[in-house]
Amino acid sequence: MFVSKLKQLYLPMVMGLALSLTLSLPSQAKAVQPSSQKAKSAKSAKATKAAPAKTAARKVSVAKPVARRGKQRASTSPLRGIESARLSGAEPGKLMPVSVRADNVPVKASAAGSATLAAASGASGSSFGQLYGLHHTSDPLELKSSVALVMDQDTNEVVFAKNSEAVLPIASLTKLMTAMVMVEAHLPMDETVSITADDVDTEKNSSSRLNVGVSLTRGELLHLALMSSENRAAHALGRTYPGGMPVFVAAMNAKARVLGMSDTRYVDPTGLNSQNQSSAKDLAALVKAAYQQPLIRELSTSPEHAVRLGARQVQFRNTNSLVRNPAWDIGLQKTGYIVEAGRCLVMQARMAGRKFIMVFLDSTGKYSRQADAERVRRWIENAAPARSNDNGTVSATQRVKVTS
Repeated sequence: MFVSKLKQLYLPMVMGLALSLTLSLPSQAKAVQPSSQKAKSAKSAKATKAAPAKTAARKVSVAKPVARRGKQRASTSPLRGIESARLSGAEPGKLMPVSVRADNVPVKASAAGSATLAAASGASGSSFGQLYGLHHTSDPLELKSSVALVMDQDTNEVVFAKNSEAVLPIASLTKLMTAMVMVEAHLPMDETVSITADDVDTEKNSSSRLNVGVSLTRGELLHLALMSSENRAAHALGRTYPGGMPVFVAAMNAKARVLGMSDTRYVDPTGLNSQNQSSAKDLAALVKAAYQQPLIRELSTSPEHAVRLGARQVQFRNTNSLVRNPAWDIGLQKTGYIVEAGRCLVMQARMAGRKFIMVFLDSTGKYSRQADAERVRRWIENAAPARSNDNGTVSATQRVKVTS
């Protein structure tokens, strides 16, 4: 009986104390939160607070979007939105110009500034475009190139532009101007030129199958420089130019000024030096001018070429695999690559019955520049009206299929 009274007296007190402890546990747990958890929460809050500022810094202004787009089904195809735009009101057979750019497009850097960027690029393995943040610029085609331009060769209408005014290293696209100066100099193409130690690359230590002492004609050197991007061949052309290398480089820059390439600077004929810089709009002007030279068209699009080096017959191939693709009608092309420039490509090609000039700079990935060109070609062909049969109906085989 004594125990029963104790229960009646103390049981409510015990239950009240337990309830009080239960209700106070969350606040106590928060108060004794581990320091690591506190740091994680603080870091998360800081990242959330900083996110709007980062987004604002990377805003992209779209001058002329492809079209107004409503809700679209999720798709991995970069062309899905463009196909929808064409079907929802774009005038058949007319491309709607697309222009995107980063807020802070880099201008020409001084020699000292370029040297600083080159050092940063070498230390990090990043291109100038990556250091500038240009790869944060999005576009409807989801190109891997941070800079791109597509222009109608006949009308000069720009149908696609992405950071087209950015001034970046252009690597072996330089050799297109090297060829322009050589062709316009009217030097004998059958004259023999020997490779010397001066032609060996000490800038990037690139390899070459043209050993010191081998001799080729000037025409063969030009062929290898354009088709296979042979650095020793391009250097030998500049070195043996009347007046030597300084006069040759001066002629390259003079030609750039004649063509109105105000963003362009050359310091060597190979493009191994990252101070060889230009913009997409300047390079489009160069491609248009170079296309007027039949020899440059022929040599740059040659799939392969064999030359005799001493007792050996050596086969060289084009660095642009698209020239071997029957789906393409390419009239002129040139590739380029150094770390500071990323993967680069310029082309003149006929698509959907029109001639276009395409420029892709600072692309990431070994084959991404060719893939970007394919994306552009499918976009252009998709925008073109399908041809009808004699009875006026459109053949299923004539419809352009959009794929990723």
